[in-house]
Amino acid sequence: MGDLRIGSILPPLGNIKAGSQSVDRIYAGDTLIFPNYACTLGDVTIGTQTFMGCNLDVDTYRNGDPIPEVQATSWNSLTTGAWCYYANATANGVIYGKLYNWYAVNDSRGLAPVGYHVPTFAEITTLANYLGGYSVAGGKVKQTGTGLWQSPNVATNTSGFTAIPGGYRSQAAGFNSLLTFAGFWTSTAGASTGAVRWACTNSQESFNYSTVDENQGYSVRLIKD
Repeated sequence: MGDLRIGSILPPLGNIKAGSQSVDRIYAGDTLIFPNYACTLGDVTIGTQTFMGCNLDVDTYRNGDPIPEVQATSWNSLTTGAWCYYANATANGVIYGKLYNWYAVNDSRGLAPVGYHVPTFAEITTLANYLGGYSVAGGKVKQTGTGLWQSPNVATNTSGFTAIPGGYRSQAAGFNSLLTFAGFWTSTAGASTGAVRWACTNSQESFNYSTVDENQGYSVRLIKD
């Protein structure tokens, strides 16, 4: 059918029945509220923070505007938001979710669904500190075993975060490090250029952070507001 925008002349949301035969999307103001992304693994609480249990896999901003999928090398020169699957393979997206550039993370329309946001670097530092510091936190957030991670996988996943190795997309070398690297954007810009991402690898129990170019593609794991 089309879009429905809830305003003062319409009944409350609870009195509206929406389905595939009635409306495609429902908005409250500029916020998309139906359909809304839901992680099938639920949320995980670690200390005082609650994270979404899945890597993000949305293709629209919070207001319903589409985020383009960009497979071509034009990805390298983008200055606007985009996503891709690792190696442009849908099968990878089923497991690892989407890779986003930081322009999508930083878009004013909002990458995260209602109730969540992309964590700041300060919030990731809070996570690391709760788990004993950056030098040991990586092992505590990674999924255990070698079902997805390549051996050796130094992991206990005592936090329940269950980071999976979705690799990343770089400007210079394309897609890299599936099975050995889990990298996640923060919403924090670099001191002078770029943006901050955090990551862990299969062979290390630490996790690290770095300022990288906004055009790189990383996973996104959301935190509750």
